[in-house]
Amino acid sequence: MIKLIIQIPCYNEEATLGLTLSLLPRQLPGVDCVEWLIIDDGSCDRTIEVAKDCGVDHIVRFARNQGLAKAFMAGIEASLKAGADIIVNTDADNQYSADDIPTLIQPILLGQAEIVIGARPISQIRHFSPTKKVLQKLGSWVVRLASNTDIPDAPSGFRAISREAAMQLNVFNQYTYTLEMIIQAGQRGMAIASVPIRTNRDLRPSRLVKSIPVYIQKSIFTILRIFMLYRPMRFFVFLGSIPLSAGFLLGLRWLLFFFGGYDRPRVPTLILAAILILIGFQLWIFGLVADLMAANRRMLEDIQLRSRRAEYNKQQ
Repeated sequence: MIKLIIQIPCYNEEATLGLTLSLLPRQLPGVDCVEWLIIDDGSCDRTIEVAKDCGVDHIVRFARNQGLAKAFMAGIEASLKAGADIIVNTDADNQYSADDIPTLIQPILLGQAEIVIGARPISQIRHFSPTKKVLQKLGSWVVRLASNTDIPDAPSGFRAISREAAMQLNVFNQYTYTLEMIIQAGQRGMAIASVPIRTNRDLRPSRLVKSIPVYIQKSIFTILRIFMLYRPMRFFVFLGSIPLSAGFLLGLRWLLFFFGGYDRPRVPTLILAAILILIGFQLWIFGLVADLMAANRRMLEDIQLRSRRAEYNKQQ
């Protein structure tokens, strides 16, 4: 028996949740049971009442707002405890077309992927500004680079996750789960795929993108943190190579002047070169230490996975 749970993180979604739920399927080809789950992220409106009126099967509720990433992970945990074999995550604002759920889960049903990301037609979405479209593509490119995957729309929240993949997920970022989840899956060698999906008209402004400057700032910090967390050696070697190269060039310049017979000692140049080279080597050492810590984290994740398998499989 294959159970699919559709989870929806919600924060004050009274106006749009009813429409979103009304379009969700209760039966799907290849699936024996379809259930709905919402994560109420500290809503202060009638989100819970709307969910109950629409027949939602499971409700996870936070006393106060915790953010999208924590709401997503709380939904994953609740879905696993409820015995989900496949988890589909979608948004409460009806951004994604529910008719594309069969397409989204098909690679998992066929055993071709453990995680499937719905790729939106970014260039055709009218309510996306040109700046946001560029940022979406830039973020996806960075994620592809860090994860060794080929996902064209990394920020998409419309995704399907197998039970085994869900048990391996950990999201540390407080802002959003979308980018980190893909990089983590790529680093752990999970089979991840992308399918084209459709989007609906915009019903409300994005809660995640309050303003373009704030979105840019948070996206930059998110990407940098992901690189430091999952590719520490590459990050610190690249970072350390900048002052190291500058120091080497300055030292080479000093040597040329010294052996060229110039009278001025140029001691400040020599001191600056030594400082830059020292900073570069220190950053490389940070990279080595961070890489060793990452190896330790991977061992802890393996222990956590065994614990989750024992806990969730026992509950089935």
